[in-house]
Amino acid sequence: MTAVQTKGKAMLIRFSNQLNIYSHNQLYGVWMIRSLHDYPQTARQLRLAIHSDKKSALLYSASEIEVLDEVAVLHHPFLSKLGPDVLDEATTPAQIAERLLDSRFHRRRLVSLLLDQHFLCGLGNYLRSEILFVARVHPTFRPQDCSQKQILKLAEASIAVTHQSYVSKGITNDLQLAQQLKAEGKRRSDYRHFVFGRQGKPCYVCGTPIVKEMLAGRRLYSCPTCQGG
Repeated sequence: MTAVQTKGKAMLIRFSNQLNIYSHNQLYGVWMIRSLHDYPQTARQLRLAIHSDKKSALLYSASEIEVLDEVAVLHHPFLSKLGPDVLDEATTPAQIAERLLDSRFHRRRLVSLLLDQHFLCGLGNYLRSEILFVARVHPTFRPQDCSQKQILKLAEASIAVTHQSYVSKGITNDLQLAQQLKAEGKRRSDYRHFVFGRQGKPCYVCGTPIVKEMLAGRRLYSCPTCQGG
């Protein structure tokens, strides 16, 4: 095994023989890393097992698993349509900024664009609200409504917020502030995010009550002052 790459909810496991295992977890697939041949007691269906000398990687309940060569990866009907993955080390802010200004995307509202896996893959609903807040961009804006500075901030936040969430197990708030609030006895739901899920509570930056809206069919949270149009 030479690499493991995420593609949204899909994954590519690459091997030195130029073959790849493609799997898509949808909402239910779960990987478990355990001692060699140590299978858990579970009602889930084991779909794939990879063993080393000491460990077993077990994939349960995944909906799609395929073995692909490099050509098949390039032309795969799902993978070939995805945008850059925000957790991929090869994805850069400059690349995202360029896509934001691309004629295919720059007239679309950001609230729907940030959930479109063809634009960027790996973003979900809470990340959408947090990225827009960190970039200080109004929820109704399109890329063409943004200044050059806002475009750059959106691009940087798309990567930075997602990476922080990944390494901190879901915390998108300022980490120092989150640690302080946790030490004060606040619940995780009170310190986890800047705005998501905090309707009516004061913004951590300016104190304005956070508002909740339904945009692009999903709930979105924002600060009217920090993200004022």
